[in-house]
Amino acid sequence: MRLSSFILLLFAATLIVGCIDKPKLEVTPWGETIGEDGAPIEQADTANSVVSLSDIVDAGEMIMLTVSGPETYYDYHGHGMGLQYLLCEKFAQKLGVSLRVEVCKDSAEVMKRLADGEGDIAVFSDYKSWKVADSKGEIANELKAWYKPELVTQVKREMHSMFTVGMVKRHVYPFMLSSKDAIISRYDALFRKYAPVAGCDWTLIAAQCYQESCFDPRAHSWAGACGLMQIMPGTADKIGLSRAQIYEPEANIAAGCRYMAQLQGKFSDVPVRSERIKFALACYNGGYHHIRDAMALAKKYGRNHQRWSDVRQFVLGLQSPRYYNDPVVKNGYMRGSETAEYVDRIIDRWNQYRGATKKKYGSGINATPQRSKHKNKWAN
Repeated sequence: MRLSSFILLLFAATLIVGCIDKPKLEVTPWGETIGEDGAPIEQADTANSVVSLSDIVDAGEMIMLTVSGPETYYDYHGHGMGLQYLLCEKFAQKLGVSLRVEVCKDSAEVMKRLADGEGDIAVFSDYKSWKVADSKGEIANELKAWYKPELVTQVKREMHSMFTVGMVKRHVYPFMLSSKDAIISRYDALFRKYAPVAGCDWTLIAAQCYQESCFDPRAHSWAGACGLMQIMPGTADKIGLSRAQIYEPEANIAAGCRYMAQLQGKFSDVPVRSERIKFALACYNGGYHHIRDAMALAKKYGRNHQRWSDVRQFVLGLQSPRYYNDPVVKNGYMRGSETAEYVDRIIDRWNQYRGATKKKYGSGINATPQRSKHKNKWAN
């Protein structure tokens, strides 16, 4: 069925038009320009569409069609993120329905699927707008009743809080209990015990743990990660960590080491072990599929896709449309700077930790990953 018209919705907090003696104007999400008194100036066309508000409510969900991008939608530790996605989510909550996202390869696919009745709201990244298929004007009326310009500011504030001080709730313990005595934390014995499972030096696991939780066993993030190694509940289920034990230090560290071994196994095509460890760290933070996308880009552009320093550039590149829209990229935008910094900080901290332990104990404790005496089932 063809749609003769859509509602064009432009997302912007405010638009100041004209000179000092003209009224202040704002652009609302549905594309109308309103004056200070809230009266509409420009009406939107809502005729001959295929979806009604009652259809969405009866189905119990609203379907958002979009392309990947930092402003539209991207996956972040299993959570939807992006300004327009979060606004869409709030509108869906107002309607009392869930929000389902369908990511398309480009705007043309978004429009075709909307026209075919496969979605309710289309959100674009090349220009900040929504389009909705609305047969009776009901959706437009609900939007008008719901939207307030301060919603954009509110969502931006919430996102900022998520990615800064509110990201992980934790007590910050010392970086090192005693450099003189080479005591990193109260959990050193556990790092030594389980690091062979991960195929890593125990001081590397300690460095990763500090990056994740600052050695706080009760740390938790807004995304749901828990404990010393900040393990997501879904990941815990896959690696044999019960929800009841997720905050227990030994169980959490053991599970984190199993997970690191599992991630290294996913990069068995990387021949150098020290490089594999860096890829596993990147995956721990940024997700396996995003790291594979960066590797594909490195290979396409003639860089060494098995060396982290080369791939790191494309992890950062996945924040740019040039790269996250590249045909070899299957999973779209990622917060690449966060992942690159995560690996950098752990490696820097590891160098400090192993330097302190080598000074205390000599060359018996070094940077070479330890081998487990037993077959490592988690690396398969």
